[in-house]
Amino acid sequence: MQALLEVMNRQFLGNTVEDYLISAVVFIGVLVGLPIGKAIILRRLKTLSQRTANDFDDQLHDLLRRIVGPFVYLFTALYGGTIFLTLPENVGGLLQALFVIILMIKVAQFLQGITVYGIRKWTEQTAKEDPINAAMLKNMTWIARFMIWAATLLFLFDNLGINITAFVASLGIGGVAVALAAQSVLGDAFSSFAIFLDKPFQVGDFIIVGDLLGTVEQVGFKTTRIRSLGGEQLIFSNSDLTSSRIKNYKRMRERRIVFSIGVVYQTSVEQVKAISPMIKRVVEEHEYARFDRAHFKSFGDF
Repeated sequence: MQALLEVMNRQFLGNTVEDYLISAVVFIGVLVGLPIGKAIILRRLKTLSQRTANDFDDQLHDLLRRIVGPFVYLFTALYGGTIFLTLPENVGGLLQALFVIILMIKVAQFLQGITVYGIRKWTEQTAKEDPINAAMLKNMTWIARFMIWAATLLFLFDNLGINITAFVASLGIGGVAVALAAQSVLGDAFSSFAIFLDKPFQVGDFIIVGDLLGTVEQVGFKTTRIRSLGGEQLIFSNSDLTSSRIKNYKRMRERRIVFSIGVVYQTSVEQVKAISPMIKRVVEEHEYARFDRAHFKSFGDF
């Protein structure tokens, strides 16, 4: 026993044999335990997905399967094992920095997957069978991904000991300059979201904007494209459309048509009184027509 204790207390490169053994046990335990834990969680999620009607658990199953892989197992085990060792400051700092970077990248990928799933489900529920849905989904997904990765980058800089105060301040000043320089583009971008949420028209609708008219073909991030009756494509900025009066003929339930009928002055009063019921009876005989009113309008030249 005394000899064993002496062997365990021997030092190599600043660590005892006992430290190396503990580090090795932790390394092997983490390297074996993570895949087992992942398999158990995936099996539970698979069983849960078969019991539920929604596909959220399927999304979690797919994200966990894709994001957590052998590289994560190996590096997590390596970092966990080296915690019990006394390493040179630069080596220990490098391992910790790499572990934080890998961890944050995986967390960002998971948040990105959940966010994209939420945006897709929300757009499917609020705009079913709407071609604008696909364009807005792409735009909203791009913005969400940019925000997640920007926040991840700032968090990484802060955890790596980099002072981000000046960086954030410069971003704020630069953001104001960019916003002023690209205010028309940003205005069109926000107008595209206004069109998506308010739905004044959809792809395939026939609309009139001012003295221009045509069928909506595409609603983009900055512009909306309309095919005119003459065949040419009309391109409107989205902010122009949201600030204009739009006539949407696709949503017109009925069209009012006015007829003026003239009779000679020799027509008797009784005959004139009988004209309105006659017109009403003729109109109501048609299935898709609705009678509004018929009345005496005015005396004409004849």
